[in-house]
Amino acid sequence: MTSNKQLVLTPKSKKLSLLAMDQPAVGAWRPPRDCDDYWTEFKHCKSLTNCFHHYYAYGTSPSCQQWKEDYHSCKEWEKHRAPKSKKALQTSERNRVAEQNNFTPVWTLRQEPPRDWHMPLNQDKPQDS
Repeated sequence: MTSNKQLVLTPKSKKLSLLAMDQPAVGAWRPPRDCDDYWTEFKHCKSLTNCFHHYYAYGTSPSCQQWKEDYHSCKEWEKHRAPKSKKALQTSERNRVAEQNNFTPVWTLRQEPPRDWHMPLNQDKPQDS
């Protein structure tokens, strides 16, 4: 049995259906960050405090161009869905992750707690400082 009900589109339901069409299909590619995040990172990179810190730590001023390029690629992807922009963002993020993996952690992580972790602390004994 099928009903012969007719779908009546009200202005509100039209707006909802248009919004649904704007949403990406399930499984569609999205940039790893929001475009505004790239711009925020660029502004932070160019800030006086960050430039001073980077110069103090590394002896050079930071290169912020990649954040700006990523922002423009992200905007290009949102407007035109250009494959070139998608590829540029993917490459940039992969390089960023690979660069972070190059640094070894300062502390060695424990696999299990110390054997005497349950013992009370000896607070009567003065600590060497």
